[in-house]
Amino acid sequence: MDNYIVSARKYRPVTFRSVVGQEALTTTLKNAIARNKLAHAYLFCGPRGVGKTTCARIFAKTINCLNLTPEHEACNRCESCVAFDEQRSYNIHELDAASNNSVDDIRTIIDQVRIPPQIGKYKVYIIDEVHMLSPSAFNSFLKTLEEPPAHAIFILATTEKHKIIPTILSRCQVYDFNRISISDMVNHLQYVAQKENVLAEPEALNIIAQKADGGMRDALSIFDQTVSYTAGNVTYKSVIENLNVLDFEYYFKLTDAILAGSVINSLLILNDILMRGFEGQYIISGIMSHFRDLLVCKDPVTAQLFEVGASIRERYVATAKQCSNDFLYNAIEIANDCDLNYRLSKNKRLLLELTLIKLCQLSENPAEPSAPAEKKNELKPVTPSEKTQPKEKTEPVQPPNIVSEPKPEIKPAPRAEKKPVGKSMDGLGVSLSSLSKDDKEKPAENTLSNAEAKQNNQLFTEDQLQAAWQDFAENLKEEKLLKNTMTLYKPKMLSNSVFEVEVNTEINKNYLDDHSQAILSYLRKQLLNDDITMTIKISEAIAVKKPLTSREIFDDMVQKNPSLQKLSDEFDLELS
Repeated sequence: MDNYIVSARKYRPVTFRSVVGQEALTTTLKNAIARNKLAHAYLFCGPRGVGKTTCARIFAKTINCLNLTPEHEACNRCESCVAFDEQRSYNIHELDAASNNSVDDIRTIIDQVRIPPQIGKYKVYIIDEVHMLSPSAFNSFLKTLEEPPAHAIFILATTEKHKIIPTILSRCQVYDFNRISISDMVNHLQYVAQKENVLAEPEALNIIAQKADGGMRDALSIFDQTVSYTAGNVTYKSVIENLNVLDFEYYFKLTDAILAGSVINSLLILNDILMRGFEGQYIISGIMSHFRDLLVCKDPVTAQLFEVGASIRERYVATAKQCSNDFLYNAIEIANDCDLNYRLSKNKRLLLELTLIKLCQLSENPAEPSAPAEKKNELKPVTPSEKTQPKEKTEPVQPPNIVSEPKPEIKPAPRAEKKPVGKSMDGLGVSLSSLSKDDKEKPAENTLSNAEAKQNNQLFTEDQLQAAWQDFAENLKEEKLLKNTMTLYKPKMLSNSVFEVEVNTEINKNYLDDHSQAILSYLRKQLLNDDITMTIKISEAIAVKKPLTSREIFDDMVQKNPSLQKLSDEFDLELS
């Protein structure tokens, strides 16, 4: 029985040409070999599995090859190349600094450097994970690294460049390896699948490449795992089952439900996803990325940034046509806010459900998501004949002046510069958007006759106010969140015509602010008092406060004790 070799080792590149996704670096190394301009020390840095150690071995093998090809690659036939392939070359030494990081290990290398090579031109020392060397080992290595013998070349490799001391960096030529793109990984995985006689769908390989996060070694390891799971038939469904990846289909179903404004279907889909064992933060992060991908697919120019299979790309393009840009912008913002607040939330599932409810309310027209339509919270303007009917008494009214602190004895001044929102509710007959510009700019006392003014200043009790407030809330059909807010928070009288609503969050305050004109118009008509004014206040006792950052905590401490700032400056302290 033959020994099994994993794909990451079996298909490890042996020439510069076979290295995947690092064309710029391999071209630079080949040109340096061709022109015989080799440095005495190199530093290869980058993420895991992108080819640092592989390129170091190919470079060491090529510079010692006795018969280079016209493309400046190793011939794989000379004595030096054969010795390297059989792992018996005395010219190439590898050291794992993770387990050999002491001064004695570096001294051993320094002693070996003095001995010239017997075959080939150079002795190459590859030190992997060099950032693991101790400070004393780094310092003992400095002199040799700066002035090594002419036959010695050092190649250092690390995944954490920031841990290398500056004196080492200044003595090396630094090569930064990039993450391998998804398209390059998919092409290489197709090549490996063909060599191994494995049937693989392009969408399945694309999921593997995305899961690998830019590392070819990780991609090949996942590929081997999936081949074992599927017995040689790698499909999209088998890959998402094996890797526990959320299917694209769930995101498309969720998008259709949101565009249709169906809260029920959205919550059912969320429950199905949670029952499959996916964590909430993963779900909301996936929703946010999904809307981002839809936004990218809105334009053919940016669609190339979306690296997926052809069939899935077509599905995204078709769905993106049903979404407006404003819808996608707002959806991404809402999902991002949920992602930021997820860890702080005590009821995480409720936060997810509330986010889906907000997303459903973004849809422009539940019946036809792609067709332009008026917003659901806007009312049709009242006709002029309706405005002139004495019974309705819907003459132009001043926009209310919302103030942070109540002033019971002073009537708030009109704010003509603030544009009316033009929102109203079905069945209430209230419309501020139908007012003409001249009427909005005129003071209320100029637009109302003295007789009408006398008729519309009747006194009312707090019970009557709360009853009219509740009637308005019960007549709301589409604005469910506003209805819940008005039901939860009751108005309280401050004077004969001024009342206050105390809420506990900025969101609730915004709901009332956005619909204040429709609310006041209804209350003024019901209670026969045109001087009714509403103030909205966030209670400090129950307000939901955001956690302070480290900088905000420190600044607060400095205000109480200024000597802390002086101490921080003297010791050059920095907040993490």
